[in-house]
Amino acid sequence: MPNIGTGEIILILLIVLIFFGAKKIPELAQGLGKGIKEFRKAARDVQDELEKPADNNKKIEPKA
Repeated sequence: MPNIGTGEIILILLIVLIFFGAKKIPELAQGLGKGIKEFRKAARDVQDELEKPADNNKKIEPKA
């Protein structure tokens, strides 16, 4: 994973500002936030579905 310093981050932000303009950046950030939220929700749902069968197997085993 490349190490990105402060200078590189500032350069990237300036390029984004030039390409999209100041009015469009909040909309882009909001869309990115919603996308991350949906991804986390989907990952959590998948994890819950994978854990369900494991919990059911524990309950089905007969007691000796």
